[in-house]
Amino acid sequence: MKISLTQKYNVPGPRYTSYPTVPYWNEAAFTVEEWKSSFQKAFSESNSENGISLYIHLPFCESMCTFCGCNKRITKNHSVEEKYIKAVLKEWSLYCSLLPERPLIKEIHLGGGTPTFFSSNNLEHLINGIFSFANKAENHEFSFEGHPNNTTYEQLKKLYELGFRRVSFGVQDYAEKVQKAINRIQPFHNVAKVTFWAKEIGYTSIGHDIIFGLPFQTIEDVIDTVEKTNSVKPDRLAFYSYAHVPWIKGNGQRGFNEENLPKDAEKRQLYETGKILLSANGYHEIGMDHFALKTDSLFHASQNKKMHRNFMGYSASKTQLMIGLGVSSISDSWYGFAQNTKNLEDYYQILEWNQLPVVKGHILDEEDLIIRKHILNLTCELETSWNNETGYFEELPEVLLSLKEIENDELIIIGENSIKITEAGRPFVRNICMAFDLHLKRKSPETNLFSMTV
Repeated sequence: MKISLTQKYNVPGPRYTSYPTVPYWNEAAFTVEEWKSSFQKAFSESNSENGISLYIHLPFCESMCTFCGCNKRITKNHSVEEKYIKAVLKEWSLYCSLLPERPLIKEIHLGGGTPTFFSSNNLEHLINGIFSFANKAENHEFSFEGHPNNTTYEQLKKLYELGFRRVSFGVQDYAEKVQKAINRIQPFHNVAKVTFWAKEIGYTSIGHDIIFGLPFQTIEDVIDTVEKTNSVKPDRLAFYSYAHVPWIKGNGQRGFNEENLPKDAEKRQLYETGKILLSANGYHEIGMDHFALKTDSLFHASQNKKMHRNFMGYSASKTQLMIGLGVSSISDSWYGFAQNTKNLEDYYQILEWNQLPVVKGHILDEEDLIIRKHILNLTCELETSWNNETGYFEELPEVLLSLKEIENDELIIIGENSIKITEAGRPFVRNICMAFDLHLKRKSPETNLFSMTV
């Protein structure tokens, strides 16, 4: 019996928000001092011209969503807010003390957790605290993630006044049975309300996050979710595959049984159905799992080949240096990665010692940098190229040989010095990137590390 392309290529694989991927970082050779040097080098090369980015992780949530793989702390005690913000600003001051001049901030993203767990006053205190050490770039892009159930008009207004123009709301799916399974009960009118509030206030890019492959989810559920989404017309959408990784997140992703999850062709059909509906409603597919209206900055960045991808996801502009603040956050200097401790109490303690709370990382070698560029090209532009001077690496012929079957399946076109992903190949970008992943090739994982690619 002939198997489908989905069955053939649906294997565990990274999402490629970085290269090397976190499981393949050389932690043994990494030191915080090396990271500081890498950070300072990137700052000197990029601050005056492009500025830098900040990712700020706000980990608190009032309840556990069983689909979520993020680092979070479940509590209804809002007295935790002030202590955490004080710690984040302490971390930021330690970074700024390493710099020869005030940083110019081009991008800020507040992620979580639930950033809208924090009050308007505390969010204002956080952002004002950041800019007590920094300047704001003229063409800045500030964004945050909002929970539709607890995002208030006051929060939206306050963050707008502080320079935020982009917000994304987690929707996932509107079917009641799905929402119960993932412990994320939020009626459509809550999402519509915050979306219209954001439009009224003046946000220029409003996003919704939708997931396919959730427990009990059917094609009818996807159709209903997309139709409801289209009725409020967000500017961009993340429509991505549910990452089922219970071996990493433990009981947090065991609120349902394995047999309740759509699989293989059934799961892929959920995406294809949603994609057709989104395209019919004016949304254009961008990179992996993203859609945008022609009026959105992400669409323009994609058309102009200026889109970037990092631990914050896709962005419409590129900065070389991204500093991750807060528990579990990851920083990226292009030359190296550094991750903070995932334990909140340890995070507080290390900062009390006036030290950066970095506990692991990776400094990229020359080969890493070349491969990273190829993978970034493939995930952002759906193509990459090389010649004898740039982009070539010793194992490239073997990589191209390993891609022959993918080429035979008409998912890519291999040219003399280039690879282009075809329209049929879009669902398999992660598989194509895996062919370039030399760390993965040299040491295949012996245990579960990644979610399925399709």
